[in-house]
Amino acid sequence: MSFPLLTTTAVLPAVGAVATAAVPAARRTAAKWLALLVSLATLALAIAVVVRFDPGGARYQLTESHAWISAFGVRYELGVDGIGVALIALTALLIPFVILAGWHDADPLETGSRRWRPTQGFFALILAVEAMVIISFEATDVFLFYIFFEAMLIPMYFLIGGFGDRAHEHGEEAASTQRSYAAVKFLLYNLAGGLIMLAAVIGLYVVAGTFSLSEIAQARADGSLHMATSTERWLFLGFFFAFAVKAPLWPLHTWLPNAMGEATAPVAVLITAVVDKVGTFAMLRFCLQLYPEASKWATPVILVLALISILYGALLAVGQRDIKRLVAYASISHFGFIILGIFAMTSQGQSGATLYMVNHGISTAALLLVAGFLISRRGSRLIADYGGVQKVAPVLAGTFLIGGLATLSLPGLAPFVSEFLVLVGTFTRHPAIGIIATFGIVLAALYTLVLYQRTMTGPVKPEVSAMPDLRVRELVVVAPLIVLLIFLGVYPKPVADIVNPAVKQTMSDVHQTDPKPEVEAAK
Repeated sequence: MSFPLLTTTAVLPAVGAVATAAVPAARRTAAKWLALLVSLATLALAIAVVVRFDPGGARYQLTESHAWISAFGVRYELGVDGIGVALIALTALLIPFVILAGWHDADPLETGSRRWRPTQGFFALILAVEAMVIISFEATDVFLFYIFFEAMLIPMYFLIGGFGDRAHEHGEEAASTQRSYAAVKFLLYNLAGGLIMLAAVIGLYVVAGTFSLSEIAQARADGSLHMATSTERWLFLGFFFAFAVKAPLWPLHTWLPNAMGEATAPVAVLITAVVDKVGTFAMLRFCLQLYPEASKWATPVILVLALISILYGALLAVGQRDIKRLVAYASISHFGFIILGIFAMTSQGQSGATLYMVNHGISTAALLLVAGFLISRRGSRLIADYGGVQKVAPVLAGTFLIGGLATLSLPGLAPFVSEFLVLVGTFTRHPAIGIIATFGIVLAALYTLVLYQRTMTGPVKPEVSAMPDLRVRELVVVAPLIVLLIFLGVYPKPVADIVNPAVKQTMSDVHQTDPKPEVEAAK
């Protein structure tokens, strides 16, 4: 039997989480280094997955299949396509930076009668989330996917509620209350979506007699599986609702600003750059593949909701007073672009959406982590408490600017390519929606540049006059992300070559081809 590379990639951080949690309380630094080493080893395995994956080969590669709960048709089945490979690589890449950025975020701190949770728990929870996200990208059994889709909520709940941001304008008591509220809201929203999906998962088994994607695809191909139109639509809605909450899509988005605002910056990166990608990934893998006709039926409504997300998120970002809440609303706008590209039902749109998942993860991580370094120095998340930072901390200000410019999709930085493809792919089939969506770019320029102007330029405020510039550890976190943003902005081909074959297969699943140009090129 060949080496189970996919299983090992997911199990290693899970074992690392247990080992990190078991480190004695007095050896906090050892726990940090153990977590970092495990995350780097996981990154090495993810690189091996990328190297062994053949974009021109079978749809699902490195497959593993074992009997699990035979009485209910549940199997332990793993496999990756190009989209899954790209997102596994993104997850494994970001986790070491999350750990390094949060190096001191969970150090014991006495504040009145309150004491922060053990450091070991913080890093163990991060590794647990990594394990669950990676196996979600690998699972080709619907029930197996569902288990980890829901299980990742538990460590995220404790990361938000137990290790929240220490910078709060109303003091520690108010901060604790807000953290608890944000954590509970995150959990309840996502559990509600998961329970509806569970009903749809059971319904799928009743109809198909299996949870295996490969078996369902084969049954469709040979004509032995036929779903009634109404049944397929109801099952699609059950799946899509859960994924739209996770993504998040308007109007199911309201948990995200609370969660990102109250979490530490590294945990906020974990939320929006890693965990939320499971929702948009699942739309491609499960909604479109399992329910092609229902996906086309629901497309007009979903496109409108995505368009609202783009404009609504951007408009609310413009008016934010809190740095991290501004990034949260900007992310809602960006997820609107991703979902728009998925349901534009064009190869350019879906390729752009997949690239956007990767590029948004890198750009948001860069911006949020630098924002976290800024907030930790000043002790405030409020934009009004800053001014003139670029004069006292030019490297911090410069990296913050590059992260912000990537967020507004400046040409030459990675998100531009993906956003351009999404808009082109949308315009070729839905020109009116494509035109309106471009206003999201204008609003992104507004909230990004205003944020930079108010925090980094102008007179130096007394509270930031002694602010230190980025330290070595912080540069190690930020510099590789900036390099990646520039590299993938200039040369996106390595990622595009991996995801494009999977996009073509997804287009084939929904029986769609790209629209022909109305005016043929001159011969």
